[in-house]
Amino acid sequence: MPRPEERQPLVARARPWRVRAACVGVLAVQALERAAFLGVAATLVLHLGGLGWAGAQASLAALLLLGASFVLAPLGGWVADAYLGRRRALVLSLGLYLPGLGLLLASAGGDARLALCGDLSAPPLRPAPVRAAPPGPYCAAPLYGALLLLALAASSVRGNLAAFGADQVMELGRDATRRFFNWFYWSINVGAVFTLLVVAFIQQNLSFLLGYSVLLGCVLLAFFTFLFTTPAFISKPPRGSQVSSMLKLALRSCRPGLWGRRAARDSQGAHLLPDQRAPQPGPSPQDIANFRVLVKILPVMVTLVPYWMVYFQMQSTYVLQGLHLHIPSLSPASPTMASSNSSMTLRAWGSGYTIPEAWLLLANVVAVLILVPLKDHLLDPLLLRCELLPSALQKMALGMLFSFASVVVAGVLEMERLGYVHRNETALQLIGEDLHWAAPLSVWWQIPQYLLIGISEIFASIPGLEFAYGAAPRTMQSAIMGIFFCLSGVGSLLGSSLVALLSLPGGWMHCPRDFESADSCRLDLYFFLLAGIQGVTAILFICISRRYERTRQELASPHGPHPGRG
Repeated sequence: MPRPEERQPLVARARPWRVRAACVGVLAVQALERAAFLGVAATLVLHLGGLGWAGAQASLAALLLLGASFVLAPLGGWVADAYLGRRRALVLSLGLYLPGLGLLLASAGGDARLALCGDLSAPPLRPAPVRAAPPGPYCAAPLYGALLLLALAASSVRGNLAAFGADQVMELGRDATRRFFNWFYWSINVGAVFTLLVVAFIQQNLSFLLGYSVLLGCVLLAFFTFLFTTPAFISKPPRGSQVSSMLKLALRSCRPGLWGRRAARDSQGAHLLPDQRAPQPGPSPQDIANFRVLVKILPVMVTLVPYWMVYFQMQSTYVLQGLHLHIPSLSPASPTMASSNSSMTLRAWGSGYTIPEAWLLLANVVAVLILVPLKDHLLDPLLLRCELLPSALQKMALGMLFSFASVVVAGVLEMERLGYVHRNETALQLIGEDLHWAAPLSVWWQIPQYLLIGISEIFASIPGLEFAYGAAPRTMQSAIMGIFFCLSGVGSLLGSSLVALLSLPGGWMHCPRDFESADSCRLDLYFFLLAGIQGVTAILFICISRRYERTRQELASPHGPHPGRG
């Protein structure tokens, strides 16, 4: 008699409402969780600046939060595969959000902040270039503790929720899995729209205390939604993770003749019954087969790292570029541009509501929200009927082309901005509590580069999730999904490291004067360098993906099923 977990896929096929309820629950949890995380990440620098942190300290904290939330993703996947199972790991992850957001909420409230961190004197309003650095980050220990909890929670959700959702539809076929990942990514951007439109405005113009309260409510709603939907879920028990075996095999593979000796030993015992064979130390044939699959998957995923270097520019250098373009105000009575000597204008300027910096990300988000349904309901079915539907790897190569175009457009816009800087045609504008020199170019000129990044997500990131889940061995699916997100974080850190390298004396972005008013900071050359890296690695990706497809077909030929499907 089959075990309960083996009968569950049959139940899902017999009762389609269970599949729909499970998918809706997963998508709702994803939207709420992403809203909560992005609500912290998108405005963290602004929040820490209000607590007296220096710009470099606040930027480092935001970078650590984003990087850790991606790099730690394999850890959450491994724990789920080996010990907890995906459902329990997700419950624990959503639970970790609560104390993390609670600490941030306390840091934003007057009495709670005094009890948690002590007294803080409000820093004076000064232009960013002359703001005096505080002696040390205020309330550093509780805030870094909160960011660590949030990073652990977000990384575990990244490593498990996508795979858990795909488990609900896996028995319905490959097309159902592809459609699930389309809508999974769509739900991420639904949460982003809510955060950018509502929470970011509240945090920048009203109160971080109210903003973090809304985010805490999102996490609580996600937690209870997941628990309420649990009866409809297909929950697979932990089957053990082969990550440890893979690491041992990686070390053993450096020894010459390993595969030959193993194959000879297996062939000598091939004529014996299983119970007649002497137990052999070391990895099993299944471990070796899965290791070979992993060796073929990793080069494909690694060559996607330069795409992530470009992708995360929209949360770093694209934002930096936007700060020095003309950002309009939501209040017509308050001017957005002023001369550096007009103190009366400065006081009136600061009294109105300004457009949040994070709203520029809406161009990317809206592109995804519109294109995913069009692709799922119109484009993909049409291409499928015509037998022209590209594979996941072909879509990923197309996504790299759009990211290449995005960073080229950003470089051209930066050249135009530097032209105004060179002619000394800039003016001061107030963003948050800092003054920045801005060119008279409208910030809306950044929309094309954000739109192109959004289109690239449709063709690179979503098929990348589909590829990571489908190609991974069954006992390593969560871990491989974690590696996928980990490499995303590696791309972000590499992009930041490249900026740091180019900021050294003699580099393109080494500025003897302030960035806003100096034409020696060649951010445009950085964008063009990224475009060159993306172009070269896109060609390399095409070559590696073709080789992967050939070897995958060889493994699936008469010798048996693909280990990742088996």
